Amino acid sequence: MAVYDIRSISQVGTSEPFELQLARGQIPGHSFNHKFGAVPQMSINTTGTIWDINDTLYPWSAFNTAGTLSVARASASDADKTITIVGLDANYNEISESVTLTAASGNLTTKSFIRVYRAFMFNGSATNVGDINVTKGGTTVLRITAGKGQTLMAIYTVPANYTAYLTQGVMTIQDGGDATGDMFVRYGGETAFRIGHTFEVASSEYHYGFSVPIRLPEKSDVDVRAAVRSNNARVTAAFDIILIKEQGPL
Repeated sequence: MAVYDIRSISQVGTSEPFELQLARGQIPGHSFNHKFGAVPQMSINTTGTIWDINDTLYPWSAFNTAGTLSVARASASDADKTITIVGLDANYNEISESVTLTAASGNLTTKSFIRVYRAFMFNGSATNVGDINVTKGGTTVLRITAGKGQTLMAIYTVPANYTAYLTQGVMTIQDGGDATGDMFVRYGGETAFRIGHTFEVASSEYHYGFSVPIRLPEKSDVDVRAAVRSNNARVTAAFDIILIKEQGPL
C-alpha cells in the first residue's frame, strides 16, 4: 500500500501565506471571525440593522447589564432540538451555551450574557423548521430564521483582552434596490455609536478592502445598518476581522 507524505510548506521551512496559517491555527494569539448577516425585507425609507428581523435597529440597550436568556420555538417540529448561543459574559470573555428546546418557550440559559452575536443548530440537531427566538428581558436579541440553521446578523463585539482588525466589508442589495450602508462602531469605553465607514449600494455588490486594517479595541461594538430608499429589499452584509490577543505585562 502506498504511503503518501502530504506536508504544508510551513512544515518544511518555507513561508506560507499568513491567511492560511491563521485559518489553520498556526499563529499563537491570533484568530479570525467572518461575520455575515441578512435582513429578509427592509421597508422603503426605513433604517435597520442587517440581521434576521425586518426594519429594526439591534436592541443593544437590552444588554446594559448581563443576564440569562430565554429561548422559544415557533414550530412543534423543533421540539427537543438544541441550539448553541455564542457571545460574551459579564467580563466580556467569550462564552457559549447549548440549550435544548424541551418546551415551546421559556428554555433558559444557565450562563449570563452581556453580548450575543451568533446562534446555530447544535451538532446533531436538524435544521430548524420554524423561527427560533432568543430573548433577554422580553426583548428579542437573536433569531434563527426558519430553515436557515444559524443567525444572520452583521453585528459583533470585541472580547476583553483582544484587539480586532477589520480587513474588509461587503454589502449587497437585491436587483432594483437602492440603499445607504453604514457601519456604526461604539469604540471600547465610549457610550455612543458613530459611523466608522459609509457607502452606497444599488442593484449590486459593494466591496471594500481596507489597505490598512481598522483597529477596534476590546469591548467595541460593530453594527452594520442599511437605509433603503427604493423597493422593499433583501439586504446582506459581511465583514472579516482578525483578532489578536493582547500581551500581559512583561
